Amino acid sequence: MKYQAISKNLFEHNRTLFTAQLSTQSLAIFCSNDQMPTNADGTMPFKQNSDLFWLSGVDQEESKLIIFPECSNPKHREILFLKETSDLIAIWEGEKLSKEKAFETSGIRTVYWNTQFEDVFQELMQEANTVYLNSNEHARSTSKVQTQTDRFNDWCKNNFATKEFVKSAPIMHDLRSVKHRLEIELLQHACNITEKGFRRVLNFVKAGVMEYEIEAEYMHEFLINRSKGFAYEPIIASGRNACVLHYVDNNKVCKDGDVILMDVGAEYANYASDMTRCIPVSGKFTKRQKDVYNAVLSVMKQATSMLKTGVLLGDYHKEVGLIMQSELLGLGLIDQHDIDKQDHKKPAYRKYFMHGTSHFLGLDVHDVGHFDKPIKEGMVFTCEPGIYILEENLGIRLENDIVITKDKPFDLMANIPLEVDEIEDLMN
Repeated sequence: MKYQAISKNLFEHNRTLFTAQLSTQSLAIFCSNDQMPTNADGTMPFKQNSDLFWLSGVDQEESKLIIFPECSNPKHREILFLKETSDLIAIWEGEKLSKEKAFETSGIRTVYWNTQFEDVFQELMQEANTVYLNSNEHARSTSKVQTQTDRFNDWCKNNFATKEFVKSAPIMHDLRSVKHRLEIELLQHACNITEKGFRRVLNFVKAGVMEYEIEAEYMHEFLINRSKGFAYEPIIASGRNACVLHYVDNNKVCKDGDVILMDVGAEYANYASDMTRCIPVSGKFTKRQKDVYNAVLSVMKQATSMLKTGVLLGDYHKEVGLIMQSELLGLGLIDQHDIDKQDHKKPAYRKYFMHGTSHFLGLDVHDVGHFDKPIKEGMVFTCEPGIYILEENLGIRLENDIVITKDKPFDLMANIPLEVDEIEDLMN
């Protein structure tokens, strides 16, 4: 891996939290993600299952984790199953985890090769009453691909039909949404790499550059700072493209007079950063562009101050909508008549601000968490209001990553240029 080793204390701490939530005489199992194919003998870059990584730090395909706190054999209360390594594998694929290295990474002492899995699992299932199976329960998941986790869950239910099966996802969503100090440090590191990329781009952009050339500048800076690259598919959207919320073609020329919306973030050690900045191709915003930019910035600052413990995200989003409504009135994009006749299920401001303001952030850019529960200290959210004016070929979105503390919100991206004057000064 490109990233520096993470202390196994983090993963030991995480497993302790998880174990405390399990019912009596229960076993939980987590599978790695698949190594996904492309064509011929090609494969996509590997991305580990976030739950398995959070509990073990193991960043390798063909891995399984079993947690069985009340197992009669103390050696089997935590078990890792790994792909057996060899000199041949080391030559053809590179170094894989040895049993010793797996312990150094995870803090788990019992490590078996995958060839031993079925025998050991059969033995464990004789004792277990309840089995916690992992699954992707993210509210926005639309995957039609059967994962290794899905296949294992089917196999397990077919072969042990008399057992009680429950989902581990509700527990994982609750635990992963509150970040450990070491996780905050990893997120901060990812944000610092993103800052380096943004400052590089400020000195690169000029009329005539291609959107993909800007993407390449970010990628260069991310890679030389131990990141695998982008935490998600980057958006480099100039002019009218900025009004397409998930524009990822990044293949148009940046023209004088346009504003470029850049929604990018570096990953580091599987943790995601998520930043959006808007800059003028010419190095100077027009008055209208500046007015819209500052309206979005005003909403962003007010929304950030509202991210506090005890707040319900539903209430927060409604309040941010009212703030945005006021800014759109000031810009002349809506009027009081629009507000008076609006459908309250689809407010007038939604014409120009049609997405949410905040989402959980962590191992996944749209991380897991409970949107219907109050905000807790240690949670991390994006704050990303935007105004998209298709008729003016202008889209402005601004986004920082915010940690919830017992006092005021802590901005992981506080050092990344944001104010109009600062951006213009750096570009010129």
